[in-house]
Amino acid sequence: MKPKLFALLIIFTIGSLIMTACGALGGGGGGAAPTAIPTVVSSTEVVAEGRVVPNESANLSFNGGGQVTELLITEGDAVEAGQVIARLGNAEQLQTAVANAEAELLNAQQARKDLLKNAEVDTAAAAQAVADARDAVREAERRLTNLKTNSRDTTIDLAKANVVLLKDKLDTAWEDYQPYQNKPVNDVTRATFLARYSQAKQLYEDAVRKLNNLTGTPSQIDVGIADANLSVAQAKLLLAQQTFEDKKAGPDPDQLASADARIKAAETGLTAAKAALDDIVLKSPFAGKVVDLKVKVGEQVAPGQVVAILADFSQWIVETDDLTEIEIPEVRVGQSVKIVPDALPDLELGGTVDRIKDVFEEKRGDITYTVRIKLNQMDDRLRWGMTVAVTFQK
Repeated sequence: MKPKLFALLIIFTIGSLIMTACGALGGGGGGAAPTAIPTVVSSTEVVAEGRVVPNESANLSFNGGGQVTELLITEGDAVEAGQVIARLGNAEQLQTAVANAEAELLNAQQARKDLLKNAEVDTAAAAQAVADARDAVREAERRLTNLKTNSRDTTIDLAKANVVLLKDKLDTAWEDYQPYQNKPVNDVTRATFLARYSQAKQLYEDAVRKLNNLTGTPSQIDVGIADANLSVAQAKLLLAQQTFEDKKAGPDPDQLASADARIKAAETGLTAAKAALDDIVLKSPFAGKVVDLKVKVGEQVAPGQVVAILADFSQWIVETDDLTEIEIPEVRVGQSVKIVPDALPDLELGGTVDRIKDVFEEKRGDITYTVRIKLNQMDDRLRWGMTVAVTFQK
């Protein structure tokens, strides 16, 4: 019989005896005043039955299945939080999968960086193209203006001086080239001086042509060509400006979205690969003692199959789950509790209410609540699962 039921039975019996005695005393003379019936005072303490449990415990299992290839502990060993307890096989393939996933993520991230960088380069190139197109328009305008109007004397003088200067350079380049003129075509020195001579000749001829344009009378054909060249330059400027505006907006949205999607897929793949690798490693979730080891090396295990039981015995806890909705209002967190194990009736331990679970249970028609109690003392004779009498003190 539970202690609290036994206490209630005693109270009920005593109350019945008192009521019977009062009835016998009141049976005498008719005029005597009736004697008041005393009120039965209920117990001032709530009594319940509890069970001794460790501070924390867990059934350990692998998330995945496979063959146990390593057991790094034995039953009864103490372990630290995060310590590896056991491993399944197939580690090398899973590690390779993680490495491949990491490489793909790096490649995806680099591809996105390259996309942004190329967009910056393209924008800079487009800006330069606009500047070059503006210069071309100005040159075409100047050329057309020179054809339609008489050039200033200073401009002609500068053009003449430029022709003389370039003629001297052409002569020098020809003198430098002559000693190598008859060398084989593939001779490096001959090719170098020939290139210098050809460049000097081109610059000289351009200067002569420019001087002739400045000093001569332009024909209608020359004016028409210059006008057409200006139109072409202006059209190229508009195209360059439009290209710059497009590039300035950044990379193509579709390409950027594709790059982002690739990165996200790579991140998901890496997470999955790491999870698969973690699934073959069983680690201790907290510091404690391996109280039961249920597998051996070489055995096959299924996902979720209990491999070991871990318990933290640094603090004994008493849990009682039969406090009814009538009794629970008398219990509070921090309340002092007296504990007497059924197997050790001479041992009385103190405790403190640590937690009252908010969720209720329905047992044998009663609404009950579970209370967690921390013991204030340790005793080597206590064992996991022992039943105890719990008295909640006022």
